[in-house]
Amino acid sequence: MLWLKSFHIFMVVSWFAGLFYLPRIFVNHAMATEAVDIARLKMMEDKLYRFVTPIGALAVISGLWLWFGYGFTGGWLHLKTAFVAGLVVYHLYCGHLLKQFAAGNNKHSHVWYRVFNEVPVFGLIACILLAVLKPF
Repeated sequence: MLWLKSFHIFMVVSWFAGLFYLPRIFVNHAMATEAVDIARLKMMEDKLYRFVTPIGALAVISGLWLWFGYGFTGGWLHLKTAFVAGLVVYHLYCGHLLKQFAAGNNKHSHVWYRVFNEVPVFGLIACILLAVLKPF
């Protein structure tokens, strides 16, 4: 199970790298005015999203496997699972935003994306604290 836990941690770290970077690309895309820059940012967004999506799925699957393998109990795990579900929704919403950018229909300012970019930070902090402290 320690190999699985190590794999899970690696997948979570990799997934969060994508969750932190993709909205940062959105910030730059919302500010871009040159066609060549916009095309490059669209390509970067698409490649990153397609790369990090299976990593996120592996993070969730390995987390569930750990849960059922160890038989964890407690309210902390249910709350952590709710935060993970929220992060999955965030990830999928990033895919929606990516499609809007690809179609030239961005509806948000770079400032909105700067704030949006901070959301996974709070999710990560909550998940770490819940997993380490197991407060209830």
